[in-house]
Amino acid sequence: MTGWSRDDQGRIGLEEVVRGWRPPSSSATSTQAGAFTEAVVRAMAAGCERPIILPLSNPTRLCEAKPADLLRWTDGQALVATGSPFDPVTHDKVTYVIGRPTTPSSFPGLGLGAIVARASRMTDHMIFAAAEAGGRPRRRHHPRRSLLPQINDVRETSVAVATAVAQAAADDGVARAPPRSDLEAQVRPARCGARLRPVRPA
Repeated sequence: MTGWSRDDQGRIGLEEVVRGWRPPSSSATSTQAGAFTEAVVRAMAAGCERPIILPLSNPTRLCEAKPADLLRWTDGQALVATGSPFDPVTHDKVTYVIGRPTTPSSFPGLGLGAIVARASRMTDHMIFAAAEAGGRPRRRHHPRRSLLPQINDVRETSVAVATAVAQAAADDGVARAPPRSDLEAQVRPARCGARLRPVRPA
């Protein structure tokens, strides 16, 4: 690559890549604490109004950046989710809920949608539909809430994801069960739920 600054060992650093490429999002599982430096994050914010920054390493001590720093360096504009647990962050009198990318927010709905549609295979479109449906209902009306659904919302999120996945399967021609006009009503009764009985001491 020509025209890029390199360090003494001939490597192109992360800050240089961000300045040259101006990516709208950045995620990491590097386990390198502090890898997302202030300079790197400010360079992202300079090239994108609402940068998506996902420091996903776990445990907390290995996280690439702290949410409080990310929000401070971007004046509260970064969309942040982490792989480690963090408390809500208050910046400029606004409190931001920090979400964690967890499989319960997407995989159950992805599988349920495929089952309802009796899909012959999983397509890219179905996976993209799951990702979009999982986040769409929340941030549209609550721009400072968690970037991802919370655990208490998993069942309703699964319905939204499954409905979108089943529709995508039909659109892609891989659904062996044609969707009804009210697809969500078809999805809801297909969910499984555990009924736990109280345990009494002997």
